[in-house]
Amino acid sequence: MDNAGLTACVQRLAGKAEEIKNALPLSLVIEASSLVDVCEGLHKNPETYFDMLTCITGVDNGPEAGTMEVIYHFYSIPFNHALMLKVVLPRENAEVESVTAIWKSANWLEREVFDMFGINFKNHPDLRRILMPADWVGYPLRKDYEHEESYRGIKID
Repeated sequence: MDNAGLTACVQRLAGKAEEIKNALPLSLVIEASSLVDVCEGLHKNPETYFDMLTCITGVDNGPEAGTMEVIYHFYSIPFNHALMLKVVLPRENAEVESVTAIWKSANWLEREVFDMFGINFKNHPDLRRILMPADWVGYPLRKDYEHEESYRGIKID
């Protein structure tokens, strides 16, 4: 299946998908509300069969923009094609459904994004910090993050 076929497939699943021009691999922006349906379709469809979720990344566009993004990278081993999906979220109360029921690798990947950006993954089986200590205050990769001067009596530079 070529990029046009993949785009058409996602559009059928999502109802609406916007292609990011001049991006490799094929990159599409979809609505957060259609994420799980699109992912299930991409995984279960014998024409696409994206059997691997390789990465989930968060992006903070800053307080001025008022948005955050969650970016998903998929790969199909049998068809040797890749796809990137982007979901844009409001910065305040940023949340999206978890895809752990589809790909088990999403478990730790979603926890990393939660831990660094504070993006909530609804229906995640164990959403808690994975990189920072459980009592850490704030989310270090947010653009408005201000680190503490000390942590448990240890000075932080």
